[in-house]
Amino acid sequence: MKTYNSTATRENEPHWSELQEVQLSYRNKIKATQRPKINMAEDALALFRSVWNEDEMELVESFKMLLINNANRVLGIYHRSTGGTAGTIVDIRILLTVALKSNACKIIVAHNHPSGNLTPSPADLKITERLKDAAKLMDITLLDHLIITTDSSHSFANEGLI
Repeated sequence: MKTYNSTATRENEPHWSELQEVQLSYRNKIKATQRPKINMAEDALALFRSVWNEDEMELVESFKMLLINNANRVLGIYHRSTGGTAGTIVDIRILLTVALKSNACKIIVAHNHPSGNLTPSPADLKITERLKDAAKLMDITLLDHLIITTDSSHSFANEGLI
């Protein structure tokens, strides 16, 4: 049998039974019936635009995630990252950690293109596929990935890319 840690317990170290039990809890302060409902890409786009800093839309790229329950009600919006003019960091593990902690069943992600170009880059396509596959393992559905500019948007789902 493989030994993971062969170091003997030291006198000053706590016994394993003193470790804290991990507990999970979740409470949304807004009643379920009062949360916005997402029926189509335009609904998600309107919510993203309401929280996006319009003054930075053409300056830096940002990435956000909409967390949705099984009834298509919004649980919250998570701002993942802000990068430079040509990209931003997207960590799938962090996105899924947030989705799991908020008990989301569905997610929609969005990022802006400061250039105004709505065409998904190879990196956009790759991260979308990786996120979709990883979320599926956790029984979370990636509904859409939106690219947003100041005057338009591109929906991966509407284009058959998800």
